[in-house]
Amino acid sequence: MPNPNSTASVIGRAANDPKFFNNKDGSKKVMLTLYVERSYTDAQGNRISDALPFEAFVRAQTPGIGPFAHVHKGDLVSLSYEPRMNRYTKNGGEVFEVKLEIQNISFLESRATTRARLAERATKAEAQNQNLQAQAPAPVAAAAPAVAHAAGPVDEQLPFQTS
Repeated sequence: MPNPNSTASVIGRAANDPKFFNNKDGSKKVMLTLYVERSYTDAQGNRISDALPFEAFVRAQTPGIGPFAHVHKGDLVSLSYEPRMNRYTKNGGEVFEVKLEIQNISFLESRATTRARLAERATKAEAQNQNLQAQAPAPVAAAAPAVAHAAGPVDEQLPFQTS
């Protein structure tokens, strides 16, 4: 059981769709970046957001990718996480790397809101794809096949036949 004094939680929007990596033991590693607003505003009254990278592990016994299958770019979620320190040697030097490991995820928007955002993304992507296809130059005709040439003095000196 984790130490409750060593955990934290954040609320933010997914910066992108989660990325998944399969491990040798059948488990999966999940990478998710969340835009998290700071608690203050700048001189112009704007809230600044930080893009924080999180990791999670999905056990091999869990079907699919667990709750992360329902996380999409732009979704508002709450994450409980534990900071972890990875320590290793690289190029002869010791490296200390802080990891934010997700312990729990809560969805803060309705499924209808999430589906509407996904439908909007799909519509925009389709329109952009059609735009690109309309702007694409016409395909270039295939080049004519090379014409065989008569053997010349250089060809006769080669140890193999060229025609």
